[in-house]
Amino acid sequence: MSGMHYEGNHIIRPPSEARSILLQVTVGCSHNKCIFCPTYKGVRFKIKPDEIILKDLDYAANNYFNVRRLFIMDGDALILPQKKLVWLLEQINKKLPLLERIGIYANAKAIKRKTLEELKELKDLKLGIIYYGIESGNDETLKFVKKGTTHQELYEQGRKVIEAGIKLSCTVLLGIAPNGKSYEHAVDTGKLLTKIDPDYVGALTVMIVPGTELYDMVQRGEFKPLNQRELLVELKNMLEATNMTHGLFTSNHASNYLPLKVKMPDEKEEALKMLEKALKGDIPLREEWMRGL
Repeated sequence: MSGMHYEGNHIIRPPSEARSILLQVTVGCSHNKCIFCPTYKGVRFKIKPDEIILKDLDYAANNYFNVRRLFIMDGDALILPQKKLVWLLEQINKKLPLLERIGIYANAKAIKRKTLEELKELKDLKLGIIYYGIESGNDETLKFVKKGTTHQELYEQGRKVIEAGIKLSCTVLLGIAPNGKSYEHAVDTGKLLTKIDPDYVGALTVMIVPGTELYDMVQRGEFKPLNQRELLVELKNMLEATNMTHGLFTSNHASNYLPLKVKMPDEKEEALKMLEKALKGDIPLREEWMRGL
């Protein structure tokens, strides 16, 4: 989308938004403290000027008018004040009337700032899916990675999105627990996903990236990354503890060793058997060079 005004080092979007119009409304992440995340280091969070946003929308209307989905970037654009978000969605709908769904990233803090009625108002303006960075359901792990939230808060805000009628896609991270706490991280995350009962779960594997606090901890010997086998055990423990009534549990992101796409709850047992086979060495895993962010 070469005619759009993109700023910053990275254009980050969920894999499922690969064919969507990517509209950058904020630059960076309002939290930007997580010890594993390299994405917005050195980028000061800001909201882009209205005139730039409108120019990009005009460009999209002229060039991608028949695209059915749009994704609002960057890190957690839901943090925008309600009035601004309503204006933005109204402009998007006016200029791109054929859109069927608008998506956005959010953290617990951003959702907490919205009332249930405000979320419903956004839903009526075609906000159809929120991508929710949970990372873990274990309070010790959340504190360790400086996520700035708790199991209880993640649960409450996730349920609020679902109650508003907006689809919820939760992201969880393998390999981020403090050393020796992999099991607790896996099980508590599974319990949280069970309580939230989202439409989608994406399990990613943490990549230790230079420039992050986690990388420095590895260099100093304060954090020992999980090996391939330990990550598979963690994924198995997490899936075992996850009892969603519907939806998809996936680990098919490029960072993972074993791609899974599990229709819950019907395919859960089959997926666990596949993980058992992988742990026995009966299923080939993704090569290290094929993994990526």
